[in-house]
Amino acid sequence: MAPETAPTTTDAPPGDEPLIRHWIAGEATAGSPAAFGDVFDPATGRVAKRVAYASPDDVDAAVAAARAAFESWRDVSLTRRTVILFRFRELLNQRADELAAIITAEHGKVLSDARGEVARGLEVVEFACGAPNLLKGQFSEEVSSQVDVHSIRQPLGVAAIISPFNFPCMVPCWFFPIAIAAGNAVILKPSEKDPSAANWFARLWAEAGLPPGVFNVVHGDKIAVDRLLEHPGVSSVSFVGSTPIARYVYETATAAGKRVQALGGAKNHMVVLPDADLDQAADAAINAGFGSAGERCMAISALVAVGPIADDLVDRIADRIGGLSVGDGRGDPDMGPLITRAHRDKVASYLDAGVDAGATLAVDGRKHEITGEESGFWLGPTLFDRVTPDMALYTDEIFGPVLSVLRVETYDDALALLNANPYGNGCAIFTNDGAAARRFEREVEVGMVGINVAIPVPVAYYSFGGWKSSLFGDTHAHGLEGVHFFTRGKVVTSRWFPSSAGVNLQFPKNE
Repeated sequence: MAPETAPTTTDAPPGDEPLIRHWIAGEATAGSPAAFGDVFDPATGRVAKRVAYASPDDVDAAVAAARAAFESWRDVSLTRRTVILFRFRELLNQRADELAAIITAEHGKVLSDARGEVARGLEVVEFACGAPNLLKGQFSEEVSSQVDVHSIRQPLGVAAIISPFNFPCMVPCWFFPIAIAAGNAVILKPSEKDPSAANWFARLWAEAGLPPGVFNVVHGDKIAVDRLLEHPGVSSVSFVGSTPIARYVYETATAAGKRVQALGGAKNHMVVLPDADLDQAADAAINAGFGSAGERCMAISALVAVGPIADDLVDRIADRIGGLSVGDGRGDPDMGPLITRAHRDKVASYLDAGVDAGATLAVDGRKHEITGEESGFWLGPTLFDRVTPDMALYTDEIFGPVLSVLRVETYDDALALLNANPYGNGCAIFTNDGAAARRFEREVEVGMVGINVAIPVPVAYYSFGGWKSSLFGDTHAHGLEGVHFFTRGKVVTSRWFPSSAGVNLQFPKNE
């Protein structure tokens, strides 16, 4: 997931730039800011907006608003909740291009990619529209003499969602539609790097008829996050980000008695067997390695070439890289800039480090032609060959347009490499051998697996999440696991006596 880099902050109020405020109890408010942050246009490198960072008092105000709204929202009928969800779905569908433009302006990803992000977020909204079916319980009649049993699912309370910069629409949508459909109230803390989409969602919910306080937004940094993690009024925490922070979120929030799902980092592999179609594999490696400038938690960053195909495969990928266009995402090139200058410089530092470690720099992204202002946060697609597992190119989650090729002799070597990695988020295998694919599916220790699919992001009615250090907590995002995360089950055993049955101190048994 998205590693965090230090934001640009200041105590000074904004000048001429628009100020992004919190959204609490149905209104935009600057609150009592702990600081202000710069929001950049990655394609120009210039400050486009400022954002108010929440103080603990601002977080407390949001929690109080959410708690108050929850008490009434939980009692709203499923039918009425679903009506509002459908209105939200229709508005989001109608204005998808508007949201995509906001994402491109603040994140930098190209417009077509931003539209795709909105479409995947919309899928979860549509899934949540099935709340009457998703939330229904079960009933068993006459399990014992005159005894019936039924189960129900009830909302938790206030759900805190802490989302990363790389998907300001899709990742929050993994959580808040289901949480709201289940009867919870929500506080969304988006990334301070591209925060505007969260406020856009808040206004859309209000237009759809959601009562004030059911959906709130607080902006900020660690001060806001820590207050959410420790606040006694928050019932659950959903987090997506780097593994060290995911571990911190999980440990802190669970110690405070909260239910937590914390999705951490990734080092996604793509295994290419000798029988694979190498043109298809090369196309897939390009798409999965350099889409959204590699700033995806499901990006392929390690390509594992098995057997004698490596030279041919590297050549095909290098040829394709030369044809990629890089520029301002509003012009919809193949690839846009990175999110901030600090992140761009951090990713670029791996190029020299990789050469120093002995890897072959087959394509240097620093030399790629850029269509855009020189002040933008640019780094072109980069390809390394002959990377080994001890190199930082492999061990670190770089989160940028850097694709590393590792060479192994056999399928067993490839499988051992993947299973030894501390991450277990996503992976793929490219092959025309059905038996090998089935074996890989069963043996690989990774949560999401693609067979000739390089980015195996599950559809909304399945659940998203990895294994090992890619997930802290037992529950994945969206799908039925998401429904269960935002609710708790209750089982009711009932018996109606026609008359007194008398005293019986024996343990109750079914008969």
